[in-house]
Amino acid sequence: MSSEVVKTAPSVRQRCKRFIENNTVQRLLLALILINAATLGLETMPGVMAVAGPAIYLLDTAILSIFVLEITLRLYVHRLAFFKDAWSLFDFIVVSIALLPASGPFSVLRALRVLRVLRVLTFVPSMRKIVGALVQSLNGMLSIAMVLGLVYYVAAVMVTKLFGEAFPDWFGSLGASLYTLFQVMTLESWSMGIARPVMEQFPYAWLFFVPFILIATFTMLNLFIAVIVNAVQSMHEEEHQAEHDADKATQQQLLLQMQQLQQELIALRSQLKAPIAE
Repeated sequence: MSSEVVKTAPSVRQRCKRFIENNTVQRLLLALILINAATLGLETMPGVMAVAGPAIYLLDTAILSIFVLEITLRLYVHRLAFFKDAWSLFDFIVVSIALLPASGPFSVLRALRVLRVLRVLTFVPSMRKIVGALVQSLNGMLSIAMVLGLVYYVAAVMVTKLFGEAFPDWFGSLGASLYTLFQVMTLESWSMGIARPVMEQFPYAWLFFVPFILIATFTMLNLFIAVIVNAVQSMHEEEHQAEHDADKATQQQLLLQMQQLQQELIALRSQLKAPIAE
């Protein structure tokens, strides 16, 4: 009896694997994620919930049950290897958060149910590539962020000493200066709202604001974009290189088979000529 179970268990896992990796099933799960995104948005509308609240909650529960079943099947198929895949682990965490009770100390995490919408990234390969590129560019982005932070700190100390007494709301402390400089970096009312009022008392203040914007806004932002673009380009080059290596390996295999076939033909010809010579 036990031997029969051992023989049938792998075939069951293979069937489950074929089922969850089926293109139709994948499209259905993607559609459910998009529907779930819509229902989560509808839950924020009191008028809609007053009319169709029970139906929306029921649909949300049904979709969550399907997600739980999908994760269970994937755990059964991949077992411990499931947790070695970053995307599978992400799906597991997102679905697990939705299972937390609506009351108690973890009830605040229920607001994170909307993270289920991010499961779209798992099912769309192009989005996975973008996320992968962002992850690969983290080291470069961290270096740029450290440089930017250093520039911010130096600039904040400068404006606090220069303009702090005249404009305490904007530059009265290091924290206030950092926040004001962040507003300047985003170009939100930086000229009429901050720079020009400061220039009324300090006419040469533009000598600080203009270089700061050029460095913090344009230069650093372009560096961030350059790092991300470079990471995306590197991923594309790696994919093309992998495809090129696969094609080259296939060509070499075909060439080897043709050489073997040629040797077999030569051997066959020599065997046919031998009786004639006799």
